Amino acid sequence: MKKLTLLNNLTPAEFLRDYWHKKPLLIRQAFPQFKAPIKATELIDLAKRDDVESRLITHVKKQWQLLNGPFTEIPDIKKKAWTLLVQGVNLHHPKADALLRQFNFLPDTRLDDLMISLASDGGGVGPHFDSYDVFLLQAYGQRRWQISAQTDLSLIDGMPLKILRQFTPEQEFILEPGDMLYLPPHYAHDGIALGECMTYSIGFRAPTYQELGEAFLQFMADSIDLPGRYADQDLKPSSHPAEISKSMLDTIEHEFNKVAFTKDDIALFIGEYLSSPKPSVFFNLPPSPHTPPKFLKLAAQRGIQLALKSRMLYRNRTIFFNGESFGVQGSDRTLLIQLANNRRLDGASMATASQDMKETLCVWYEDGWIELQPAPA
Repeated sequence: MKKLTLLNNLTPAEFLRDYWHKKPLLIRQAFPQFKAPIKATELIDLAKRDDVESRLITHVKKQWQLLNGPFTEIPDIKKKAWTLLVQGVNLHHPKADALLRQFNFLPDTRLDDLMISLASDGGGVGPHFDSYDVFLLQAYGQRRWQISAQTDLSLIDGMPLKILRQFTPEQEFILEPGDMLYLPPHYAHDGIALGECMTYSIGFRAPTYQELGEAFLQFMADSIDLPGRYADQDLKPSSHPAEISKSMLDTIEHEFNKVAFTKDDIALFIGEYLSSPKPSVFFNLPPSPHTPPKFLKLAAQRGIQLALKSRMLYRNRTIFFNGESFGVQGSDRTLLIQLANNRRLDGASMATASQDMKETLCVWYEDGWIELQPAPA
């Protein structure tokens, strides 16, 4: 398996064995001679949009303030101790998405998004911890990171941010452009901008089992089949009319125990759940859509690609696309698995699609889920 510069010249298997979920890793020049692909002005423009999640954090006179976007204006970069956080930049910027895909040695079911932090001198979000793995890539400028494996993760009450009550740094690093720091879940850290700087955070999905359980039960509600109605033909006279009887509980428990969930049920739920776009995501419809014949002709010439906002997963013969599931087989299955893994298909691959599959692709194109690859320059 190939060693990766972005993993400190470790193979993905070595990184996962020795560091993932276990301990931090400082990677100097993970991206050699890195040039930030997203300008500060572009990030600020995103923060002004109502379909982009953004936050502005300031720390003045030991007081923290958190404002949620969209914003009409951002403080001057010369003003100290503020941070702009823009979530899901990969959903709106092709170069951000391309950077995120360099981490595809980890499954798409876990990869979440690329968040970008733009900070003035002294800016930060306070000592905190994340409940998920994160890679912190320095895009430009410098940031000083202090980290700690402390077990006390109690937070200060009444704060707009989740800031640790006690933070005892154990290690300190100054990151330059192209440097990257990996932190496992629940590792305490605090990053302070040394002058104007920009940091990219590659985050991962780690839903709680409670969250998954509640969503799964809602998902399965329409599948539960319990025929019949409660009856008690052997009812005996009661001297305590307000008491819930043991026989009633036993009867209902017996019926409830008929509800069983299979691994296929769970797989269908997980596929639709993890491929569902976030509530704030809205797909951009093609402004002047081609007719289906024209689209298919161009697709055969140029190929297609997933829209930046699309999520596509698969298991066995089921494809999960933006929260919906489709059963496929044969050459269509091969085609869609290739599209899911690579997020694109070349024109030659389109020739293997069945007529039904081509019609489906046309619908996905019209819905903004897929798009034509750019024409050659």
